[in-house]
Amino acid sequence: VQLQASGGGLVQPGGSLRLSCAASGSISSAFDIARFQWYRQAPGTQRELVATVTSGGTTNFADSVKGRFGISRDNARKRVYLQMNSLKPEDTAVYYCNSDLYSRDYWGKGTLVTVSS
Repeated sequence: VQLQASGGGLVQPGGSLRLSCAASGSISSAFDIARFQWYRQAPGTQRELVATVTSGGTTNFADSVKGRFGISRDNARKRVYLQMNSLKPEDTAVYYCNSDLYSRDYWGKGTLVTVSS
């Protein structure tokens, strides 16, 4: 099982980006019952949980991103998305996708988001 995050880049404050997490490997229907999360880690800080989507579609967000970020999943395509709007310089970080597929802890390689003018 592999998780691959993509979609990062340089964006101006107030802009938007959509990150994608693609799951591959021997997954089949296991994807549908897995929880997915997005974490981020800025330089010199600990990794923090940003957003969660459960198998039933329930979502949760860190207070710092509530109202600006959205998380969604496409079970058919085995992808999870993080829609980031009204981006701020403090959102600059490497963003990681995480899942509890097969009751294990899977991490993808991160994708860098830089918010700067």
